[in-house]
Amino acid sequence: MCYEPDAAPPVAASPAGPTTSGRVTLTSADQAEIGAYQALPVTPDPSTVGVLVLPDNRGLSGFYESLAVRLAEQGHPAIAVDYFGRTAGPGERGPDFPFMEHLRKLNRDELFGDFDAGAAWLRGRGCEAVVPLGFCMGGRFAFMTALERFGFAGVIGLYGYPDELFGATGPTQLAPGFTAPVLGMFGGADEGISPAVVDTFGEALDSAGVAHEFVTYPGAPHGFFELGNEEFADASADAWRRILGFLAER
Repeated sequence: MCYEPDAAPPVAASPAGPTTSGRVTLTSADQAEIGAYQALPVTPDPSTVGVLVLPDNRGLSGFYESLAVRLAEQGHPAIAVDYFGRTAGPGERGPDFPFMEHLRKLNRDELFGDFDAGAAWLRGRGCEAVVPLGFCMGGRFAFMTALERFGFAGVIGLYGYPDELFGATGPTQLAPGFTAPVLGMFGGADEGISPAVVDTFGEALDSAGVAHEFVTYPGAPHGFFELGNEEFADASADAWRRILGFLAER
């Protein structure tokens, strides 16, 4: 996992306006009920680029709920989805939730249906373009949603492992089917994601003709994008700048 239960995302900039937010329940393609947290800008002219927030392997937590609000403060409708509705129900869960036992039961096709449900929620609220933004396992998932079937305007992943993992194909192997541009950000001191793995992903995207930009922050660890990580506040600020710039270009 990337973040402890009490972690919070860094602040992007001064809020552009007020927001409204709260929990919602989505219905996935297989009719499963999926928990989610939505945040909307309160303005007559919100951005038409919505953000689908994909959490780390702990699932939906306060970090990602706050992140959705941060995005809405910058004018972007956002919804953060949970992964464990089928096995744990769609309701809120505490910091002691045994996520590992539910993690092993995840299914890629079901998850893809959940992502579709989150995107449909955004599109139903006036979003003409949808961009997934994921962290750790969610970053890996975000890279995967560059596949043509999703129709996303772009994807953003922070410290998502791109290669084959536990025998499962990853973004590197799926790259020939990608159609959405990719923004990837990595920590230079992330022991779980080597420069060689990132380079191989980039080469796969080059071969597929997929537009992409990768940024590696020297010395930054896995999960550097956090309010309490003052040592890497500059890296977090730069990551926010790139995220918001990427969204503005969609």
